[in-house]
Amino acid sequence: MSKEIKRITVLGAGTMGHGIAQVAAASGYQTALFDLSEQALDRGLAQVQANLEKGVAKGKVSQEQMTAALSLLDGHTELELAVEDADLVIEAVPEVMELKKQLVEQLGVLAPEHAILASNTSSLSLSEIASAAARPAQVIGMHFFNPVHILRLLEIVVADQSSLATLEAVKGVGERMSRVLVVVKDSPGFASSRLGLCLGLEAIRMVEQGVASAEDIDKAMVHGYKHPMGPLRLTDLVGLDVRLKIAEYLHSELGSESFRPPQLMRDMVAAGQLGKKSGQGFYTWQ
Repeated sequence: MSKEIKRITVLGAGTMGHGIAQVAAASGYQTALFDLSEQALDRGLAQVQANLEKGVAKGKVSQEQMTAALSLLDGHTELELAVEDADLVIEAVPEVMELKKQLVEQLGVLAPEHAILASNTSSLSLSEIASAAARPAQVIGMHFFNPVHILRLLEIVVADQSSLATLEAVKGVGERMSRVLVVVKDSPGFASSRLGLCLGLEAIRMVEQGVASAEDIDKAMVHGYKHPMGPLRLTDLVGLDVRLKIAEYLHSELGSESFRPPQLMRDMVAAGQLGKKSGQGFYTWQ
């Protein structure tokens, strides 16, 4: 396995995928963004450009930096072409174990033998994902946070099979991306999702029980504990459907009642109130 990573491929052009691709290209990596849907790919690439233009307008990104990043980023709808020269493949597909295992199995054939395969999963077992790989020692977790171009935390999740060389290589990528790194062993929910979700679910229970409004609960955490965002606004941003799936998984894996999804959460997801992406969650979004 080569230690030098020059080309990164990101699989999935959704919220997380296009954000990871933006940061990779802005860090000087030749970057390929893949999605099966040409429409989703176009949306993702357009959002990268919009994010960079906003950075230029705010004086946080120079025109030269934006031009350089966009020149390093291209899009693909054919998986084989997207990964054929990749040194690092980061998957950001939906949180479905079988989907991720099937993808890792495919990459064992399509990606170069030296390529590292990283998953952006926020809760699923990396060791189980790696079990489907042809080269499991080259599988690891790289859990980015939304919005990727603003939040600098990168949670590196070490599977039972991950080699030290793989860990050191992705740490190097994270450092070049100006990430703040935390390294955790493979465990349900890792560190960030397990703690963050526990707080979010309790906040939903408080709304359900009429303890306080969503706005006031969030204000308490922002102004009392210096959280940059309240747990309910964050839930809207992540997506209630996404957090519901994670809660169901952690409840089944850990057996703790802390992770049992509140009925209010189930009802809101069933009603299509998913948060920012649907326009309505605990807040109304324009």
